[in-house]
Amino acid sequence: MTATPRFGVNYTPTRGWFHHWLDFDLDDVRADLDSVAELGLDHVRVFPLWPLFQPNRTLVRPRAVEQLVALVDAAGERGLEVNVDGLQGHLSSFDFVPSWTTTWHRRNLFTDPEVTAGQAEYLRTLAQALADRPHFLGMTVGNETNQFSSDPHPDPDRITEAEAAEWLRRMVAACEAGAPGRTHLHASDDAAWYADGHPFTPAHAARIGAMTNVHSWVFNGTAQRHGPSATATEQHAAYLIELAKPWAEEPHRPVWLQEVGAPAPHVPPERAGAFTTATVRNALDCPDVWGVTWWSSHDVDRSLADFPELEYDLGLLTNDRRVKPAGAALAEAVAELRQSWRPPRARTTALVLHGADGSGGRAACAPGGAYFEAWMRLAADGVRPACVLAEEAADAERLAARGISEVVEPRDVPPTPQRPGPRG
Repeated sequence: MTATPRFGVNYTPTRGWFHHWLDFDLDDVRADLDSVAELGLDHVRVFPLWPLFQPNRTLVRPRAVEQLVALVDAAGERGLEVNVDGLQGHLSSFDFVPSWTTTWHRRNLFTDPEVTAGQAEYLRTLAQALADRPHFLGMTVGNETNQFSSDPHPDPDRITEAEAAEWLRRMVAACEAGAPGRTHLHASDDAAWYADGHPFTPAHAARIGAMTNVHSWVFNGTAQRHGPSATATEQHAAYLIELAKPWAEEPHRPVWLQEVGAPAPHVPPERAGAFTTATVRNALDCPDVWGVTWWSSHDVDRSLADFPELEYDLGLLTNDRRVKPAGAALAEAVAELRQSWRPPRARTTALVLHGADGSGGRAACAPGGAYFEAWMRLAADGVRPACVLAEEAADAERLAARGISEVVEPRDVPPTPQRPGPRG
């Protein structure tokens, strides 16, 4: 990719959080989006709440859809393009699923024919309503909907890998039916990359939808294990971007870093700016990155109860729209990168990944796993590592297409960084 990467934010309304759809105020939305645009960002990701938009399986509320269109138009008036998440789904520790899928109407979210037909119609309806808006980027099927399919969810809708793939393809196709030619994709949390046996897989992420999507959160054990300023913490997003690539059928499939944030106390507030700058720069040292979308635009109003503590302060701006250190750091980095952007050179050294689709393979990729730790030792040693599956490590044509000239086995990575000059 030679185009300058996109820089955006996940929009968290200042008044009422995502419950603002119940008391929708376009003036509040406009003020929020003004404060986002002032940071120099170019897009937002927005979140309808599924139960509010589709309270009955055969009812997608026209007024709710009109409000979504008004929000998207307000963003466009401020030079912001918009990605819309459909099935919300899961947000900041809360689940939002409609009553027609729970309790007396309990049905599997991924396999019940009536539920999946209702979901597809909902996604098609939202996409169709926005299809003629030039500032509409496309749909994301939902926010980390994979969380509903397996542990540690308290009430999972269990499915197989094949059923997950079928569901994803159907939902992406529904988005395409509503808005042909836009950028439609799906999003998982890092269980897809790190959890053995999870039904949503790296191959699903890298082969279904218009681009691959990663969400990077260092509260997953990375910062706890390595510390807030360690290579592993500041390179976690870059690692996920590179880990996403080997499964792609196209060697230069775009990868979107769709969520990344500075969660306290794992990243102390006094380090939030430095962490933001390092994370963005490291992510953009990976080839084929479509863009970086920070979580989130504004802090959560502390008058709202029961959020995990770290969720309240993830904003680039405060709840009263004042720029925080992370927001200032991102704005400065964006301005500089737009002026000086050059596509990163290929990562010529790749770490070989064994058994990633089998028992133990994905766990090795997680923080503390043998593959994760070897990759981070290489990164700390000045190498710019890529990732390659064992089955393609001897495929000269595939390696050449990705710009890889050297492959390294995890067992051959020294246990302690040696500090030569940068390689790869």
